[in-house]
Amino acid sequence: MIPHQTPFFLPLLYPALTWRIETTAKELYLTFDDGPVPGPTEWALDQLAYASARGTFFCIGDNIARHPQIFKGIISGGHTVGNHTVNHVNGWTMATHQYLANIKAFDSLAREAGCAEAVRLFRPPYGRITRGQIRALHAYRIVMWDVLAKDYDRCLAPEKCLRGTLAACRPGSIVVFHDSYKSQRNLEYVLPRLLDHFGDKGYQFRAMADKPPNL
Repeated sequence: MIPHQTPFFLPLLYPALTWRIETTAKELYLTFDDGPVPGPTEWALDQLAYASARGTFFCIGDNIARHPQIFKGIISGGHTVGNHTVNHVNGWTMATHQYLANIKAFDSLAREAGCAEAVRLFRPPYGRITRGQIRALHAYRIVMWDVLAKDYDRCLAPEKCLRGTLAACRPGSIVVFHDSYKSQRNLEYVLPRLLDHFGDKGYQFRAMADKPPNL
């Protein structure tokens, strides 16, 4: 079973990737994959605004093209945008040149929808990426995660999803949620309670910086 907290050995095997922000400060980095879509993305934006929180949205290019106004809402809300490929492709099953072409095609879709700056945060769909692809993406900050909310698991009861996510978080954790229809039930239960729980403890919720760690 996939754990809520990333196994300790993965960051050791792939140190070029960003798994967690090294800090002792009370801060969390909430990230959202697979949007923007009507309903879940808009709801997540409302929750973040209510908590005065900033997040990072790893968007699908096709969804940006379908829902440009929601995408603009992410930007106008002060959140950071990340590249999650055009159509959620699996890096393990694609040649590196095809993978890079898909990632770069995201840029024109984001610009057309109102993103003024180049997007240099990238998260591989499914977390699947080869070492060759990592080397080829040296101009990007590749962001993985320290905590997986597992909100996409429809067999996981919302309360259990919440308990596992809260227990896995620590200062500097990068937490993955999904602003998707599949995850909507658990997302709507877990996110506001997590914001309240850690907000009461004095935590700040920050967006990811897009500067690659080697630049």
